[in-house]
Amino acid sequence: MKILLPVDGSEFSNHAVDYVIRHMDVLKADVHIHVLNVQRHLAYGRWVGSFVGQEAIKDYQHDEGMAALKPARERLDAAGVKYEYHIGVGDEGEVVARYASEKGCDLICMGTRGMGAVPSLLLGSVATKAIHLSPVPVLLVK
Repeated sequence: MKILLPVDGSEFSNHAVDYVIRHMDVLKADVHIHVLNVQRHLAYGRWVGSFVGQEAIKDYQHDEGMAALKPARERLDAAGVKYEYHIGVGDEGEVVARYASEKGCDLICMGTRGMGAVPSLLLGSVATKAIHLSPVPVLLVK
């Protein structure tokens, strides 16, 4: 079984990571976890890139992605769970659905809300979009 765990470093994405860790014993023995952070394209990215360089933008997105992945990676490492991590760039919901398809995932497990602009929404826009675009079931963890 392959599980995609999209994370953004928020409390809600950490709940999804903890859920998977707690339920490893009921999952199939051969579980492969892909932890994904998605960085948005920078506003005015091409314009900014012409001044600071595209490599600087890529480095910035990588650094931000690694920072967002850190809590999930620490939790998985502490639990002894093997995983791969990835950083994508683009619209979060679209990238999550695309990664699930590309990696042959059987399930997406994600938090209900993240660090978006309107955190008070009951169901985050990334989760909503992932549900609509996903080729596989999406498990939302509150």
